[in-house]
Amino acid sequence: MLKTTGATFLAIATSFFILHFSPPPKSYYHSLFISSSLSDNASISHHLRTLTRRPHVAGSQANAEAASYVLSTLSACNIMAHIVSYDVLLTYPDSRSLTLTPSPSEPPITFDLKQEIYEGDPYADVADEVLPTNHAYAKSGSVVGPVVYVNYGRVEDYGTLKEMGVNVTGTVALARYGEIFRGDIVMNAFEAGAIGALVYTDRKDYGGEGGDAKWFPDDKWMPPSGVQVGTVYNGSGDPTTPGWASSEGCERVSVEEVESSGDVPLIPSMPISGADGETILRSIGGQIAKDNWQGSKDAPTYRVGPGPGVVNLEYNGKQVIATIQNVMGVIEGVEEPDRFVILGNHRDAWTFGAVDPNSGTAALLEVAQRLQKLQRSGWKPRRTIILCNWDAEEYGLTGSTEWVEENRELLASRAVAYLNVDCAVSGAGFHASGTPQLDDLLKLATQQVQDPDNSSQTIYEQWIQSTESSLIGRLGGAGSDYAAFLQHIGVPAADMRFGAGYPVYHSMYDDYTWIENFGDPMFHGNVAVASVWGLVALRLADEEFLPFNYHSYALELQKRAEDLENEMSDKGITFSPLFKSIEELSKAARKINYQKKEIKEAKGWTSMWRNDHVKLRELNDRLMMAERAFTDCDGLLRRPWYKHLIYAPSRHNDYGSTSFPGIDDAIENAKNLNTAESWHVVQHEVWRVARAVKHASLVLDGKLT
Repeated sequence: MLKTTGATFLAIATSFFILHFSPPPKSYYHSLFISSSLSDNASISHHLRTLTRRPHVAGSQANAEAASYVLSTLSACNIMAHIVSYDVLLTYPDSRSLTLTPSPSEPPITFDLKQEIYEGDPYADVADEVLPTNHAYAKSGSVVGPVVYVNYGRVEDYGTLKEMGVNVTGTVALARYGEIFRGDIVMNAFEAGAIGALVYTDRKDYGGEGGDAKWFPDDKWMPPSGVQVGTVYNGSGDPTTPGWASSEGCERVSVEEVESSGDVPLIPSMPISGADGETILRSIGGQIAKDNWQGSKDAPTYRVGPGPGVVNLEYNGKQVIATIQNVMGVIEGVEEPDRFVILGNHRDAWTFGAVDPNSGTAALLEVAQRLQKLQRSGWKPRRTIILCNWDAEEYGLTGSTEWVEENRELLASRAVAYLNVDCAVSGAGFHASGTPQLDDLLKLATQQVQDPDNSSQTIYEQWIQSTESSLIGRLGGAGSDYAAFLQHIGVPAADMRFGAGYPVYHSMYDDYTWIENFGDPMFHGNVAVASVWGLVALRLADEEFLPFNYHSYALELQKRAEDLENEMSDKGITFSPLFKSIEELSKAARKINYQKKEIKEAKGWTSMWRNDHVKLRELNDRLMMAERAFTDCDGLLRRPWYKHLIYAPSRHNDYGSTSFPGIDDAIENAKNLNTAESWHVVQHEVWRVARAVKHASLVLDGKLT
């Protein structure tokens, strides 16, 4: 007869308990999350219809009601939910007018500046709640001047006009939307000497080609009277509280100080329709614009001016300290409650906001409902998951920025990652951007979710077939709520969506009917976004080892540094300190990946008797904190709010950027000045980035020098 020792008996009993009574592995719940049994496109459709019944601009009663709906939905999912309010500076149009005098011999034309209701419009009863077309934070004033056509209003477009001998000083610039952020269009016009700016939606970009082109509601294209509104504020957050939260009774800077900051335009501006823009274009004479400045095939010939057409632009806005509301839902982690995986989407819209942003809000609520079903099945997250529904994003990423500024120290020490969805679906084709250590995680998630437009393949298979350039974009621009997390405090971040730009963006035609007919008719795209979004969040929240790979980061930085070195080959700039730091980062990434593997291999069913959790926690902290090391307390030159030295907006395009924004800004300045001092600044910026990359490698390595 065999003798059974106490230790052997305990091991047998433990094995029996694990086999018969332990909960399913986390991977079981992750598979369940993306299963068809949990997804619900009818529920998503209901959420979207409810959220978009009325226009709900930030600060309005309709938006407060939308916040209540989100709050009640999260609470119904047994998620601890609450509202965080801030009092921020918002602007609204008070009065505006635009008159064109085509020539001295012709009578003036007064534009009505209205977006037209179409026959059978289901939202005609609330159309008068849509704000009159305007630019948020536009300069109030009245200007009269000849018109100059400036193409997309980029810096290089003004360079072309200068080469043509066209003087912009004292004119009103007419630019078309399409390539850069509207705030930069106005800023560039001011710097070129213009006294006002008009921005229109050209048929070539938004209205469909050809004389027989149809538009919404018969097709997806922007109607001739459609206007893309939006902010022209180039900063982030409440302009009167730069760098701190707009809480009750807080310090505020004056409006004069806001204007002197350089983040708001100093000339009046107005968005106008394609039809009005074309009327003004017909009044412009002078030289014929270049071929790539021309419009659609049946458009008039575009000339650059100035004049003879003269416009009288009047705009008066009112500034209001208004209350905005972020809705926050928290699912507390059971093992690491002080580690946060954050999902965010904004709620406020310029008009009805079916695509932007409430397709994303509907997806967020879908994620919440699926997580509730997982909880009913026994799932509990290892780390805390926070669901955020931001307010006033459209004005300047305001709600998310104020929250990050208020909670900066806690987030800097505890946030694992931020996952953003803004416009969840505007068409076919998956797009994702993120910090490079999340690349593998994004790819893996899309390999597990079915493509909504082709059930025979995964999203990943569609993605790699349709992408001509790099698969995953980077978050250099300030286009959505990831900016404060990544670019201000250095939290790893990702952003995802189906579809690229869409024609009715920021117009009153971005309604439920448009998305039901053209954007996502069966709401399968919304289901797919929720699946990928939630799956990435679950892996970040549940996996013992954070699924970060900094080797991807090192490869990305190496490539960008090589591109810059080639560009600067004749300028005497040395990139050797940067290459050395990148090599150190690569070594540290390989080392921590090996350490992760070692701990994994050492963990068997007996690991419960070991003290591996301390090693695990310490390794995860290094993975989490390495991104913070890419920030610099001084921030970018003349843009101190942007602390991240790898990813931040371009100085002349808030929507776009490549890596190393400080180096790029310095190069742009040095090219203009071409002085020894300006090129010395470029070298200094290279050293700054090199130091930041070295700091990241030291964090990954986890040892003091």
